[in-house]
Amino acid sequence: MKKFWMILILVIVGGLRAEIAFADTASLDDGGSNMAPEVMAPEIFIKAINPGYTIDGKNNVGEMIEIARKDDSDELISLASLTVSYTTSGGKETILVEFPENSFLAGESILLRLASSPDSGLANLNYSKTLALKGGPLELKWRDELIDSVCWSGGTKCYSEFKSSNPTVLVKQGDVYSHLSIDEYAAGYGVDNYLEMGNFTEASELLTAPARQCEGLIFSEVLSYYAETQSEQFVEIYNSVAEQILLDGCKLRYKNKLYPLSGILKPEGYFARYLSDFSITKNPTNSGVIEIIDIDGGVVDKLEYPNGQRKGTAYALIGYDEYGKELWHTTYSPTPGEPNNYQEFKTCEEGKVINEETGNCVKATTIEEKTCEEGQYLNPLTGRCRKIEAESAEKTCEEGYILNKETGRCKKVVENNGADYSLKVENYEEDSSFVALGAVILIVTAGVIYVGYEFKDEIKKFFKRR
Repeated sequence: MKKFWMILILVIVGGLRAEIAFADTASLDDGGSNMAPEVMAPEIFIKAINPGYTIDGKNNVGEMIEIARKDDSDELISLASLTVSYTTSGGKETILVEFPENSFLAGESILLRLASSPDSGLANLNYSKTLALKGGPLELKWRDELIDSVCWSGGTKCYSEFKSSNPTVLVKQGDVYSHLSIDEYAAGYGVDNYLEMGNFTEASELLTAPARQCEGLIFSEVLSYYAETQSEQFVEIYNSVAEQILLDGCKLRYKNKLYPLSGILKPEGYFARYLSDFSITKNPTNSGVIEIIDIDGGVVDKLEYPNGQRKGTAYALIGYDEYGKELWHTTYSPTPGEPNNYQEFKTCEEGKVINEETGNCVKATTIEEKTCEEGQYLNPLTGRCRKIEAESAEKTCEEGYILNKETGRCKKVVENNGADYSLKVENYEEDSSFVALGAVILIVTAGVIYVGYEFKDEIKKFFKRR
């Protein structure tokens, strides 16, 4: 019996201890002390941008991106899951840098530089895609969350573009960016700013991105609608960077198949790749898609040529709008391997002109002005030749005659100076007075006759009485 009670007491005590332990654990959970701390986006921003210039024969001088902390502390800021991306004028987004786990900002700022630029080894980190004088946005993203962004393509939403004739650095001062002379602003090259936790090895040694060989290549023209054979088709590529690009290893991709490129393309050079080993749809129902693929398999550029292709035309990059967006047009002047030329209408054969409403060539209807023989002129109303009436000299009349200009005849001159003719006085009565008198007499006579007729019986009686 005593054993039973002792076991019961031990069970009760053990249960109480377990309940107390559970309660302590619950209270810790309620207070959040055992929960993982919430991870916040890093408090950083884009401080300065320099797209690089050609100075003293060197390319990409000064190209860099500076990223700085918002506070004044010296605490480490985690850069894990942070990316720096750049969107080209054609709308293609490229990730320049991806920060790995255990990467931190220890100082005020970090400096990123183009791998091919002078003194790139002094930067904290390198990237391979060069920045354009007109482009953006450049964006800081953390776990797909936008932290900061800036663009320099002009317009109402972006800052003004860089000018090759006036090298500047776009620097954030307060809440806005300003263009400062390269002599006014120099970014810091602090090797201890960007650190990798653990052994504090410089991140530039760990994270320098391998250069993508084909970066900088963009599509500039395509001819799909051939006239006779598919060998007329070509795709034109342009080198948009200031350095030559080795094309060996770069490829075109069309309908999930790869086709090699080869050669060396100089800066701002054009290369026409004729499609002798494959063909593309002449006039696709939907947009035809062609891509430039880098040696690492990444997409460098993408071209979509639309429905509506016509014989004798190419689809070409003609320029850029005020926001840096590419402007593509159908042109009747293909220029493989050369700068593009925009020709809106086809060239018509001799004797025909273009109808701008339809785009077709029609027979010329312009009538050449008729030439008349000597002594004639062309009547513009009738289109006929008429004799030119020469202005005749004034007709001369013989002595004693003068010219009547209305009839063109000579008329004898009649002179009366009073010497040859005497003045004769003639008395006469006006015809109007005579006529009036006769009318009165006629009326009176008619009245007498009428009275006599009406009263003839009375008149007879009167005279009988006599």
